[in-house]
Amino acid sequence: MKKHGGTIFLGFLAIVIGLIISIQINTTQGMEAEQGGLVPVSQIRAQETELSKLRNENSQLTQELIALEERLMKLQEDKAKEDDSLQAILADQEKYKLAAGVVEVKGPGVIITLEDPAVDEEIGDGYSELIYRYDLILELVNRLREAGAEAISINGHRIVNTTEISLAGDNVNINGTPTAPPYAVKAIGKPDTLESAITIRFGILEQMRSYGIRTDMIRQDEIVIPRYSGVITFRYAKPVIYEDGE
Repeated sequence: MKKHGGTIFLGFLAIVIGLIISIQINTTQGMEAEQGGLVPVSQIRAQETELSKLRNENSQLTQELIALEERLMKLQEDKAKEDDSLQAILADQEKYKLAAGVVEVKGPGVIITLEDPAVDEEIGDGYSELIYRYDLILELVNRLREAGAEAISINGHRIVNTTEISLAGDNVNINGTPTAPPYAVKAIGKPDTLESAITIRFGILEQMRSYGIRTDMIRQDEIVIPRYSGVITFRYAKPVIYEDGE
């Protein structure tokens, strides 16, 4: 009876987590559907207020999801002590979570700070070289990945395979959230390799400096990078299921 009770509770937790994720997906899709088109200023302000409210709700749901996941993991670990096969499954699950960026991680690496050049009176305060040349930020992320970075974040936003870094008006959107300079790029990996990859002659940091962008890099023995807080959805790709004998 005790075993059945534990199994039922695990199932209940899984359903609750599924509901929270579903709400997050609907919230994100609703926000996307409301964007675009010419609307009155009053309506824009109302939408901005609603967007802020939805983001706060989404943040709260994310915290609840994390708490439920921790409880579920604790229950799974307790059950795994009695089942070797379940223990192996949980170990594989942790590897996939790390690869997907859905867990907070820490380790050695580098932190690169990017700032706009000093304000040019002829151009004015509203101009940002970093935003205008946001493609250099993309290039920096790619160079870090090629150098073996196992986790990357920009201003607290975890960079995953589905991350979009795009220009949106006067901001650069990262994971759908508007951001502005200065940028703190954190990367976990072998510090020597990461540093060499981006400080090499004619490399990405030298390119940035040629445009007046101020760069600074430090190495740290322990860097903490947050989990990806968005919802990863696949609209077209589906897993291939093979039948016995194929």
